[in-house]
Amino acid sequence: MAQIQDKSKHGDDTPKKAKKDASKKKKDGHKEEEELSEEDLQLKSDLDMLVERLLGTQTDLYETALESMKKLIRESTSSMTAVPKPLKFLRPHYPALVALAEKCTDQSLKDKLSDVLSILGMTYSETDGPQYKRECLKWRLRSKFDLSIGEWGHEYLRHLSLEIGEAYQEALEGSGETSEEEKKKIGSAVDEESDTKKEVEKDATTLTTTATVAAVKGVSSLPENSETLIKLSIIIVEYFLKHNGETEAVDLLLEIEQIEKLPQYVDKDTYGRVCNYMVACVPLLAPPDDLSFLNTAFTIYLSNNQLPQALTLAIRLDDESLIRAVFDATDDELVQKQLGFMLGRQNSCFKVDNESVQECISNVKLSEYYKYLVGELNLLKPKVPEDVYKSHLETSIFASTSRLESAKQNLAAAFVNAFLNAGYGTEKLIGDEKWVYRTKGEGMLSTTASLGMVNLWDTNEGLQVMDKYLYSEQIEVKAGALLEDYISAENKQDKRLTAAAITGLGIAFAGSENEEVLNLLSPLVSEPSVSLEIQSLAALALGHVFVGTCNGDITSTILQALLEKEPVELTSKWIRFMSLGLGLLYIGKYDQVDDVLETIEAIEHPIVKTLKVLVTICSYAGTGNVLQIQQLLQMCNVEQKEEEEEEDEEEEDENENENENENENENENENENENENENENDEEEEGQVNDNTESTESTEVKDDSKMDIDEAKSKIDSEESDESESSSKNAEEDDTYQGYCVLGLALIAMGEEIGQEMSLRHFDHLMHYGTPLMRRAVPLAMGLVSASSPEMSVYDTLSRYSHDQDLDVAYNAIFSMGLVGAGTNNARLAQLLRQLASYYINDQNGLFITRISQGLVHLGKGTLTLSPFTVDRQSLSKVGLASLLTIAIALMDPRSFILDQNSSLLYYITSAIKPRMLVTVDSDLKPTKVNVRVGQAVDVVGQAGKPKTITGWVTHSTPVLLGDGERAELETDENIPIASSLEGMVILRKNPDYMDMDA
Repeated sequence: MAQIQDKSKHGDDTPKKAKKDASKKKKDGHKEEEELSEEDLQLKSDLDMLVERLLGTQTDLYETALESMKKLIRESTSSMTAVPKPLKFLRPHYPALVALAEKCTDQSLKDKLSDVLSILGMTYSETDGPQYKRECLKWRLRSKFDLSIGEWGHEYLRHLSLEIGEAYQEALEGSGETSEEEKKKIGSAVDEESDTKKEVEKDATTLTTTATVAAVKGVSSLPENSETLIKLSIIIVEYFLKHNGETEAVDLLLEIEQIEKLPQYVDKDTYGRVCNYMVACVPLLAPPDDLSFLNTAFTIYLSNNQLPQALTLAIRLDDESLIRAVFDATDDELVQKQLGFMLGRQNSCFKVDNESVQECISNVKLSEYYKYLVGELNLLKPKVPEDVYKSHLETSIFASTSRLESAKQNLAAAFVNAFLNAGYGTEKLIGDEKWVYRTKGEGMLSTTASLGMVNLWDTNEGLQVMDKYLYSEQIEVKAGALLEDYISAENKQDKRLTAAAITGLGIAFAGSENEEVLNLLSPLVSEPSVSLEIQSLAALALGHVFVGTCNGDITSTILQALLEKEPVELTSKWIRFMSLGLGLLYIGKYDQVDDVLETIEAIEHPIVKTLKVLVTICSYAGTGNVLQIQQLLQMCNVEQKEEEEEEDEEEEDENENENENENENENENENENENENENENDEEEEGQVNDNTESTESTEVKDDSKMDIDEAKSKIDSEESDESESSSKNAEEDDTYQGYCVLGLALIAMGEEIGQEMSLRHFDHLMHYGTPLMRRAVPLAMGLVSASSPEMSVYDTLSRYSHDQDLDVAYNAIFSMGLVGAGTNNARLAQLLRQLASYYINDQNGLFITRISQGLVHLGKGTLTLSPFTVDRQSLSKVGLASLLTIAIALMDPRSFILDQNSSLLYYITSAIKPRMLVTVDSDLKPTKVNVRVGQAVDVVGQAGKPKTITGWVTHSTPVLLGDGERAELETDENIPIASSLEGMVILRKNPDYMDMDA
């Protein structure tokens, strides 16, 4: 107890003592640092002795001292877990060694000393003083540099790479201060170089001079001669590539803008890791670096005979000459067929001479392989919409009314039946023709056309099934079955026939670049005698057929048609499809849109904003370009603020007019003693309304002055109403193009995973603070960015939006739920949609769109997908993306198109449908069964060694279905796949080196 009490008495002194001890430690910190081990003390004394010899007068000891110093440094830099002891002990001597190097006249000795100073320069930076900027690079440039610099270790070369990048960028930007310092550093080295280094001197001098001139002029330009830095960089790159530093090599060449030099230094052991890293970097790069990376990776793959990987990048670059180069690189027909299957998944129009290869490109056998898949999965038995609806599970007090039949719900059943049995060739609902006549009007057209989706890809039997409908007396039935025979600007047949035939051509020939379709539809776009609906649908169909081609003839035709339109016509609901047709021509062609954007400026109408936004978002679709996303967000926010400011100004003007009128009427009312019982507060609150009421209810005869005042007042009211109408029109126009901005966020962000996640956050903000049309576009954008990728966070959010007060927002959210879960049979999503069917049981439109979504979720009984990405999400299908965008644009005003008499526009989604299957075939293209592991894909970019590319796998026998984010691998090495990734149709070859260990 006494001890405890004693401690408590002196307890206050303990912190003070601790503080004193701490301050002592701080003051004597340098003394503690000097308490070194015996080995460290020995090393420090050795280094100090070597420095003394260098600073002494015995020149014959210089070279020996430098060699010993280099040896000690090299031995310590093998591991860079901490600052190497020799660098730590030599750092205080650095200024003295620098002075020695400046005075040294022996070039050989000076090179060796500069070599050591370059290493010591790593310990100095600008924080030590402006004179110590980039010391490592400065002394490396004064010394010799060749492959021997690798002896200083990986960390030294990484530090040197960093300083090279900084120096190159500053020379590029032309900073005056930097140029002068570079002149001192490099120029002094040049003056003192020997005759054997004249070429290096010349390059360094030119580099410095160029940067100085650029700084004086204030112009950013590439240094004319930067061979010195480039030569040093190439040496470092070679070292990195030989020592598992592929990522550092790529980064360094990117910094000095010499990425095209990479292929000559890559070999068979390093090309895979190099190209994987380069392709992963592409979404994070700004133009034109992204294209140069893709082209360089293509060159590397092609030179290493990796043709499937090279073709993937050629498709991504959308360059037919590169695709041709891949096919010309091999005479192996099997390899060419595999390349053909890859092109077929992109709906490519590429042509080759070999007929069997062309069949692969044209998807001739797609129906055969798909039916083989569903047969193996035991899914051949056709289903009916009720199998999807499961009405007995719907819990609603109005459930009995759901049994009541209506033409609209019969049409919905036809769509569901088409989605459910797409590609199977058999169904049980529409084939007997009775169901067609249970719909009416335009619904008969869509019901008949649904048989085309049931027979998707089957050009043999499918056409025979549709043939009998061409002879129907019902115009709508015939319109659902025909094509080009009814398209002509001269024929005066029913508009429904022409519209249906145009849409059918756009779907059937999507991505084909068919000249006959161009000759058939182009006159309709420019013909003023046909309706605006036909013109717009023709432009849209041409956009699908020539998607991403920048076709000049179609571009000029559409722009000319827009220029000739009256301002009233440009406000039509159909004009959006003509604008979209123009945008689709430039999908993925952001480097070729400048001319068309300038031409659009000639149109004197607010629609110019909408046109420019549509063309821009299409051109950057799938690129993940951050700058474009920022611009779109700014356009949404800024315009919204401007509208609010305009509304505030209008309200202020109205209040001023009200106050003036109130003052005038107050004087009159005081003279006539009519408003003795009213106070000023009531007058200010009621404003003009009270005045008008008083003027109409008053039974007294008004004098001339009173009449004049009332007339002036009514004139002001009419002017204000006109202004408010015009402002509402402008707001609507702004809303229109802002809605497309929201869709653009999805289009651009879908090409990059991080951007895709960030876009979902942006959509949440836009939903809260956006204009009505922006809110209408948000669910559609969420559906686009997550097509056939049912993440719970996405469809739960859409489920909340499906009960929005704005019914258009609710309808779009319901459709997007179907888009997100398309072809996945997602049970939770199906349950949410059944609940919505009960909720909207008495809303014909709500129930119709819910049924459509239910059909999409069960697309192809769960074997199809709407995702526009293939080859491990590396390739984006322009045709598939154009289809999804068309549906989204139509749903920007759902009750004018899909929910009205234009439900056939939904069939544009057909071009985006493709099987999510893996079918392995032999050399005769006959299906063959092999065991594969299917699991979640793992990103292995930049990882060392040979890491596993999938996780949580399950072994299956082909054919198998691949879900979103899944990847497949062969279980054994018995067969070698020709394709780079196992998806779609994959040709297998027997491995001649395989040995069965179990045999």
